[in-house]
Amino acid sequence: MDNKIREYRILMGMSQAELADSCGVSRETICRIEKNNSNPSLALAMRIAAGLNASVEELFVSDFEAILQ
Repeated sequence: MDNKIREYRILMGMSQAELADSCGVSRETICRIEKNNSNPSLALAMRIAAGLNASVEELFVSDFEAILQ
């Protein structure tokens, strides 16, 4: 699953550490998710979206959706 977390985070002027703190996870977790090395749980995806003032649908693109684009 691809994501746009890095792009949204940079637009918000946030560091990985700041986003991680707001979500209750480590900076390394945010880094792995941004690099598509890990997929977040639904609960974490919702916390990330809230921290970036975005919807989960805006931040995450399923593999199926990526194929259609």
